[in-house]
Amino acid sequence: MVVLFCLTANHRNTEFDVLDRISRASSSTGADVIAAHDFVRGAVVVATCNRFETYLELDEPVTGGVVLAREAVLEAIAQKTGADAEALRASAVALSGDDVVRHLFAVSSGLESMVVGEEEISGQVQRALRAAREAGTSSTELEQAFQRAARATREVRAKADLAAAGRSLARLALDLADSRVTDWSTVPVLLVGTGQYAATTIAALQARGAEDVRVYSATGRADSFAAKYGVGAEHDLRTAIARADIVITSTARYTIGPADIPDERARLVIDLGLPRNVEPAVGSLPGIDLLDLELIGRHAALAELGAGAHEVVGSAAATFNAERAAAPAIVAWRTHVQSVLDSELTRLRADDTHTAAALRHLAGVLSHGPSTRAREFAAEGRLDEFERALETVFGLEVASGLSVVADENRAAG
Repeated sequence: MVVLFCLTANHRNTEFDVLDRISRASSSTGADVIAAHDFVRGAVVVATCNRFETYLELDEPVTGGVVLAREAVLEAIAQKTGADAEALRASAVALSGDDVVRHLFAVSSGLESMVVGEEEISGQVQRALRAAREAGTSSTELEQAFQRAARATREVRAKADLAAAGRSLARLALDLADSRVTDWSTVPVLLVGTGQYAATTIAALQARGAEDVRVYSATGRADSFAAKYGVGAEHDLRTAIARADIVITSTARYTIGPADIPDERARLVIDLGLPRNVEPAVGSLPGIDLLDLELIGRHAALAELGAGAHEVVGSAAATFNAERAAAPAIVAWRTHVQSVLDSELTRLRADDTHTAAALRHLAGVLSHGPSTRAREFAAEGRLDEFERALETVFGLEVASGLSVVADENRAAG
């Protein structure tokens, strides 16, 4: 039997300093869990600026697999961060089964974010899936769940119009900075980092009328990034900070410390990174105001989205879960149809291609209708009726569990 599992530590249940340290050691968590436990089939780790989540596909031969999975993740974290695993034990939430899908879809849609409706999270979720593929830790069930999460996100954006609302951490940080900026067009701003958050931040700055925006990259991407977004490029961090009134960081490559701050004039430093891009000691320097994720989170008011977005996510998750539940019955039916087809094809002459094509088309038609009904019955909580009908009419025994989803995919192809 296949079970989906998620251990989620996020801004609602875990301290930011714990998330910060865990995110620094998260790159191998999925591989470590799989290597240590045979019942874990796949793993995807989502580590963003306000959450650390491990999604697992479990082969649960015995009761208690979910409990074992929780301990497996905590053990993998403990190997890298020690005491932080105990902090997670007390704060992180474990989900299993249908709840995992509902949570993943809500996370991807921005409904669980510190700034509700933020735009960046859906890309981060899909990058986590790609990273799992590259590491060889993805699996059939996780692939399907994450791909459908992307579809659910698009549906939420279309129906709830979250994207048009322009919610993001970068925009919220600049909202907080507005009180100390008289005219954005005259303020020199430095971005440290050239990732997606930097691109979002540039758009937010330009919307406020900022004209003196420059970018620094520790990886040498400043020139190409600056040319793409119409800003200036910097090649020495300390020099770049010296001429900026506002410094905004979002990078996995660099940490700014007190030694990087060249003078004592007033300066606002906004740290959007997790792991932290700015050492807390910077905030103690004379004239420096440090705005980090923890402080930003205190000002992230819940957006008034209405029920629409949550209804879309709930409907998408229910549909996906129904399809997963119906998969064994669908496989049983399609396997039966394919067996009958193969038997009839053996009766034809080798050169009778027209009849063979007609029979294959008929088999496809026969497979489609009951497959659709199986999903409908699963969504209505009546899947057992469909399965009993298969057994009564055709003598088909439906396999238990969800391990046949991959077989369904092959049969569909």
